Amino acid sequence: MIDHGHIHFGENKVQEALTKWSDIKNDNKNLKLHMVGKLQSNKVKKAITIFDYIHSLDNKKLADVLKKNEQELNKKLFYFIQVNIGQENQKSGILPNDAKSFSKYCIEECNLNVIGLMVLPPNDDRTEEYFSMISNLNSDLGFKDLSMGMSSDYLAAVKFNSTFLRIGSGILGERK
Repeated sequence: MIDHGHIHFGENKVQEALTKWSDIKNDNKNLKLHMVGKLQSNKVKKAITIFDYIHSLDNKKLADVLKKNEQELNKKLFYFIQVNIGQENQKSGILPNDAKSFSKYCIEECNLNVIGLMVLPPNDDRTEEYFSMISNLNSDLGFKDLSMGMSSDYLAAVKFNSTFLRIGSGILGERK
């Protein structure tokens, strides 16, 4: 894929990314690696060394740790704030009503390069409704990028202005 010009790739786990991508990134300086899974604060330092984008910024503690480690490693990343649009207990993310204050905290207090919102909508028949809501919220906050849509719903995500899609299984097949 890299030989054909594809430069953006996603991973769910920090250690797996380090093992799989460290040498490849050294040989391909323009390659951009995205952390699309949940990021635990104890893995931040390693994450900053390998990733260029984090799609799961979802709490102040994580924002503070990211700020500290960016400064220590002298590296700036791009961030998406994860929004729990369906307010599901089993999912991470800030609540939609907290998006404005949390994005302000991340940008102004932590100096993080937040470029948009990320959403994993509930698995029901209201996907387009959720995508519309998050697209409007993203626009209201002044962000131009939006991370939403996976192999099963990417066409709807594009319809609602998604700029970053996660289409792993649609390209590479299901994980073993």
